[in-house]
Amino acid sequence: MIKRFLVMLSAVVMLVSGAMFTVSAQSGPTPEQVAAAAADTRQALFKMLVFNLGPIVGMARGAPFDAEIAERNARRIAAMAPMITEVLAQDTRGFDVETEALDLIWDNMDDIAVKAQALIDNANAFADAAATGDQAATMGAFRAFGGSCGNCHDTYRVDND
Repeated sequence: MIKRFLVMLSAVVMLVSGAMFTVSAQSGPTPEQVAAAAADTRQALFKMLVFNLGPIVGMARGAPFDAEIAERNARRIAAMAPMITEVLAQDTRGFDVETEALDLIWDNMDDIAVKAQALIDNANAFADAAATGDQAATMGAFRAFGGSCGNCHDTYRVDND
């Protein structure tokens, strides 16, 4: 009888332990993990933007002009720019995450949306100019395009320069 009770008790303990393990495994990430993932995601997006902007900046600084690359990369930037507001939606203030984002971003999301739209518009205008193959017109459109990045960085990014 005692043996049977101990076997039943062991089975119940194992069943409850298994259920508790399953519940704890399904509870999801901690707020710190969510903040870290959000910071990683936005940094990845901005790295991709910089990756595509690099050759264009090089052309603006005197590297050989390649209209095809200028157009392609600007269109990529225009395609990725709508994600800026999405990757900034997760407020990471108060968490120990590596970031160059200033806290005031999350108090000004409407302005972020306006600046992201300006980047889209200016990247497309630059790409349209590049599609003509006219180097002077393309580089003329660069000021507004590059300024779209700078306008946001000047206000919402830690100054590393």
